[in-house]
Amino acid sequence: MRVMFMNSIGSNKFGGGEKWMIVAARGLADAGRGKAGSKLLATGQSRGVETQPFNIRADISPITTIRIARFLRKERIDVLICNLNKDVRVAGLAARIVSRRAGTCKLPVTLARHGILLCSKKQKHKLTLTLLTNGIITNSETIKESYRQYGWFDEDFVRVIYNGVENKDSVAPYDFGERFPGKKVIFSAGRLADQKGFDLLIEAAAILKNQWKTSASDEANNLIFAIAGQGRREGFLKELSKKRGVSEESSHFPRVIFLGHLEDIAPYLKGCDLFVLASRFEGMPNAVMEAMATGKPVIATDVNGARELVTHGETGEIIPPENPQALAQAIRNLIHDPDRLRSYGRAARQRVRERFTIPGMIRELESYLLEMTRTR
Repeated sequence: MRVMFMNSIGSNKFGGGEKWMIVAARGLADAGRGKAGSKLLATGQSRGVETQPFNIRADISPITTIRIARFLRKERIDVLICNLNKDVRVAGLAARIVSRRAGTCKLPVTLARHGILLCSKKQKHKLTLTLLTNGIITNSETIKESYRQYGWFDEDFVRVIYNGVENKDSVAPYDFGERFPGKKVIFSAGRLADQKGFDLLIEAAAILKNQWKTSASDEANNLIFAIAGQGRREGFLKELSKKRGVSEESSHFPRVIFLGHLEDIAPYLKGCDLFVLASRFEGMPNAVMEAMATGKPVIATDVNGARELVTHGETGEIIPPENPQALAQAIRNLIHDPDRLRSYGRAARQRVRERFTIPGMIRELESYLLEMTRTR
């Protein structure tokens, strides 16, 4: 079975969906396809994934569609997995016009992979998905339920395959104590975009600072908020932290520090005391899964797949989204409770080991792809 992954994410972007494709391609020991000069392409190559660039710049790209059709036919691709909606429109169309052998109409199975809710009820999304794909792979029951309510698809059109995460037991923790001795570290990571809610985390830090200041408590002097990632909101977030009096340059605590892009967040997860996801929306948040794999408790907003990962009151806390007051309160209740932190962390690691492993994900994915090729 020959599988082709198509992903036209921006050249400087690399997120959970891109990581999934590389892990899946590597796990299936097959080929990944990327965009020339991109982080996705470079990362795939560095991990031993065969790559081939196709630049997709628009929803309608006749020349690129023809190039992809020729490639599909030449390489005898059995399954095409598309990441973005424009990938489906360009490469999915290529799959529909390709012929494996003269006089035959054996087509590749075309699947869309949706790590977040990628389509609304717009007619163009309905036509794209019903005419150019044979199914959707997603990582969350909440996304499947949302699509079910559209009324477009058969019951088995959307298949949930949970993401997997690598075992983190051998990871050496980053020593935050060397830079911030005696401080408790609250860590968060992701693209510095509005979706991820880092502004809400900064607001929560400011709320805690004001609460502890008025209560004459020294608890505020124990906290560092560390944010890893890069993105277009970086300048805004740094300016916000200054306005709220919690910037890295502040002479008081808590402080918000920006760590920039990290190739591997696992050591930082293992070195922190608590992981926070403040997102406004998600699919199945990989950073939460990785935090749990390192044995860290999690506070997460109640978005999409968060509850499928975090068991409230057992592996962490679930709070309402868009509510910095609730986030601040949850942090305050948990960060100075070492027994609960340890209990949540142990339970989080065990849950990942039982349900969210990479071998398990690859087995489910391979089984589904074989089922789809047999059906076709």
